[in-house]
Parts: sequence; structure tokens; C-alpha cells
Amino acid sequence: MVRISAWSDVVAPDGAVHDPARIAYLKAHLAAVLDAVDAGADVRGYCAWSLLDNFEWAHGYGKRFGLVHVDYDSQRRTPKDSARACAEVVAAHALEAG
Repeated sequence: MVRISAWSDVVAPDGAVHDPARIAYLKAHLAAVLDAVDAGADVRGYCAWSLLDNFEWAHGYGKRFGLVHVDYDSQRRTPKDSARACAEVVAAHALEAG
């Protein structure tokens, strides 16, 4: 089981988080997991870190690793582009559509 993989990001002026580097990072990790399965590894799961932005012991609130952005003042949650990409992978049962 791969327990943690993470990528930090920043919020755009419009409040969105466009994180193509995280999407590529996650897809590369998932491709490696698929390669491991094809090679005979008994893979039981994969967990991206993290669902929500949170407090990181090494970085405090300064780095954001979640698939969903959290505004710590209002507690508003906004899905990042990577959250939508992960949802597409899950829905398609494949890394790429088709």
C-alpha cells in the first residue's frame, strides 16, 4: 500500500487552485502503481495526501497538500483541479479517458 504522496500548491487570485503539476504527479504515481500490479505486486490501496488542506507539523499552515482548498478563516472548501482529475480517474477506472 502506498500511504502518502503529496504536492504543495498556491491559490490563484480568483480563489481557484489550478494545479497541473499535482495532477501530473498523481497520475505518474498511479501509473507506477499500475506497473507494479502488472509486475505481480499485491497492491491493496493508494492514498493521496491529503483530502483537505491542513496543518502540517513541518510547515504549519504554510504548505497546502489537499485535493480541496480550505480557507482557514471562513472554513470554505473549494475543490482544486486535482480533485476533479482524481474524480475523473475514479469514474473512468482509468488514468486517461477512453
